[in-house]
Amino acid sequence: MENQELKVALIQTNLVWEHPAENRLQLDQKIKAISTSVDLIVLPEMFTSGFTMNPAQVAEEMEGETLTWLKKLAKEKNAAITGSLVITEHGNHYNRSIFVLPSGVVETYDKRHTFTLAGEHEVYTAGAEKNIITYKGWKICPLICYDLRFPVWARNVESYDVLLYVANWPKPRISAWDALLKARAIENMSYCIGVNRVGLDANSHEYPGHCAAYDVLGEKLTSIEPNTEETAIITLTKSNIETYRNKLKFLDDKDAFVLS
Repeated sequence: MENQELKVALIQTNLVWEHPAENRLQLDQKIKAISTSVDLIVLPEMFTSGFTMNPAQVAEEMEGETLTWLKKLAKEKNAAITGSLVITEHGNHYNRSIFVLPSGVVETYDKRHTFTLAGEHEVYTAGAEKNIITYKGWKICPLICYDLRFPVWARNVESYDVLLYVANWPKPRISAWDALLKARAIENMSYCIGVNRVGLDANSHEYPGHCAAYDVLGEKLTSIEPNTEETAIITLTKSNIETYRNKLKFLDDKDAFVLS
């Protein structure tokens, strides 16, 4: 069944350092506090731990406590829930985006661009494939944090409808976050959503939030206060995409390329 509208909840929240149980508890409360019906709930990057380079401290397997909790909550809320967490598989650690449908089906994406400045590439295995998720007739492309800086990887060659970034993006470079989210929406003629955490982590990195959503022309759809814990709900419409793609046809002129 194809929905002409997609109602999305963006959860801008602080995270407890390397404490999955405590993060699940506080996020459980925030999710259950959403009083209106939504289709999709978006959590930040590494929402069970914060952006840690100690994966062994927090890593879970795919059938671990967090996935069990997410499946139960997605069914209760009748909404998909997504965000990234640390997953261990075949002896490797991944910064993995999890997209849990109300049915219990789980889609995944492993972060391709590991953040070398923090040494992420030394402890996490990079992903190699995009995953375009079809949900309620919407095609959604989940990416993670540092991926935002690489437009070729995000290029809309799949005719997706929503580009979705989850992040732990720090305050000193937040102007880049703001600019690139808007740019990704414009150049790909898609909705672009970014969910970033707030608060201070154990490494004294400060995160200001700046969660936002943009439409296909780069118009901002959100007004979320920075540095606050807040849940914002937005409604995406297929007509916004179809109207401007049919009228402007910029994607017809995109460059062809093959990623290696």
